[in-house]
Amino acid sequence: MRTARSTIDCTVRGLSRDTATIEVMSTSGIPDQFELAIAADALSRACRITAKADNRIEVAFT
Repeated sequence: MRTARSTIDCTVRGLSRDTATIEVMSTSGIPDQFELAIAADALSRACRITAKADNRIEVAFT
């Protein structure tokens, strides 16, 4: 079984234990749930979008 994976360039503007704020070029096409991976911090967490505004996304870790 193949699992489709894509990456989206983003900038993390805020990060807490339960949430993150990320900035993207466009929120179009970003699924409601995805995995946020920050290689430099060895962080990989499943999350869901809680808010979108312009090019900013708020997520809660699941």
